[in-house]
Amino acid sequence: MSAIKHHIPDAMLAAYAAGTLPHAFSVVVATHVSMCAECRSALHAHQSVGGVILDDTPGISVSGHLRGQTMALLDEPFRPAPTYERRGIYPAPVIAALGGKEPEWKRLGMGVRQKILSADDSGIVRLLHIPPGQAVPDHSHNGLELTLVLQGSFHDELGSFGVGDVEIGDEDIEHTPTADTEMPCICLAATDAPLRFRALMPRLLQPLFRI
Repeated sequence: MSAIKHHIPDAMLAAYAAGTLPHAFSVVVATHVSMCAECRSALHAHQSVGGVILDDTPGISVSGHLRGQTMALLDEPFRPAPTYERRGIYPAPVIAALGGKEPEWKRLGMGVRQKILSADDSGIVRLLHIPPGQAVPDHSHNGLELTLVLQGSFHDELGSFGVGDVEIGDEDIEHTPTADTEMPCICLAATDAPLRFRALMPRLLQPLFRI
């Protein structure tokens, strides 16, 4: 794996540790942390601080009804959540989002394909498969976009991004990401609002492809 140069911002790691980050972005953060020792260490520090705060928080009394409900839950059968491991280029958090299956790609045009992993009111997270040398249509953003490289690399007006790197796009950024020519670029991307495309055709197809 190439050296990671572009990381998750510290404030976002803190939100992830606190459990307040929207699901789509949490998938990207969890995946990056699984690939990046630097951000993994920073996340552990935030979690340790959170633990100290919880230890110092005064307890509160609960009703007998709530206590009874909680104790009743202890008698229910334990069903462990499935565990997943890295598979090929896909780290464990991506395999978990795929439900342990291979991605079923859908074509977007120009050879670009996507697989939506989850979508709700807070955002969408997807895999993108971009052919070597292919550019994604020029666009800006109505919200926040996180793009994590899993295979290959791409470049745009903000710089070059390789495996493990995260690009952060917001309303102030307009760019044309272009896959480098060595191999297809596969990315994990999360957005909390539709993109803003300049060209007419991407705008017409946007509702269909949920981009």
